[in-house]
Amino acid sequence: MSATAGLPDPRAGAVYDRGYRPYEGPRGLRGASVLALYKSSMRRALGLRRPWRQKVAPFVLLGIVTIPAIVNVGIGYVTRDQIVDRIEIITYREYVGVSSALLLFVALVCPDVMCPDRRQRVLPLLFARPMTGTDYVVAKVGAITTILFAFSFLPQVVLFVGNMLVSDRALDYFTGHLDVLWKVPLAVAVLAVYYAAIGCSISSLTDRRIVAGAAIIGLFLVTSISSNILLGDTEGMFNDGSPAALINILALPLALRDVIFLGHAAIDSDLAGVSNGGLLALVVYLAVLVTAGAVLWWRYRWVER
Repeated sequence: MSATAGLPDPRAGAVYDRGYRPYEGPRGLRGASVLALYKSSMRRALGLRRPWRQKVAPFVLLGIVTIPAIVNVGIGYVTRDQIVDRIEIITYREYVGVSSALLLFVALVCPDVMCPDRRQRVLPLLFARPMTGTDYVVAKVGAITTILFAFSFLPQVVLFVGNMLVSDRALDYFTGHLDVLWKVPLAVAVLAVYYAAIGCSISSLTDRRIVAGAAIIGLFLVTSISSNILLGDTEGMFNDGSPAALINILALPLALRDVIFLGHAAIDSDLAGVSNGGLLALVVYLAVLVTAGAVLWWRYRWVER
């Protein structure tokens, strides 16, 4: 008997009944695609589901920006039984935007979130219906804004809860600082939206991450240095302040931070003594956001066609 008896002839063709079936899973609308891109952008920015090297930068940043709060609470605990007032090395107002590590984070994460989509030519796939260019921008900027807000707000929570626990009466401290519960989130949101919009708009102009990161850092540093030079030239002309501080793109949100906490420009700020300095800072702040939004719309407007 042949060894191949009973087996199908290998020369014969085979027909497989695979067919097609309609998709029976959940169907998301336009908002579902935006939410999916928002979540994936946040995961990429935080290094989730990526090699451990991608997780180092965001979580090291979170540790760096939390150190002042931990130190402040520790000093408050050590000095809690002394007759004199507790030593406070940083206030809630000063803590908003205190760390320059946020600048490095924006320069690293915004290009990583924006540039690969253009470089790898996946935008036509992303912009398939029902997503539009506006949806794409909202998801990307929203993801960066959320992370910046969280990284700036969580240390404030540590500072507030720590100070409340080491105070003589936790309830009295809480009721005596109720204004912090709205001033801090508002000031942090102002800062987060601003840096996210600038970082994403610059990153949209190129498909190379290193170029985008260098451009972001360059913009902040050049405007900061230029502002300091002009402030030196106008010293004494505006009662220790000058409108030249408004061109400092890096520090502009801090002027609005002072307005939120104090109601006016701080006496130690570069806008001190400038008439309507807080209002001017708000106008320039909005102008920067409008410019960043216009750049993003221009870069992704073709998907609307």
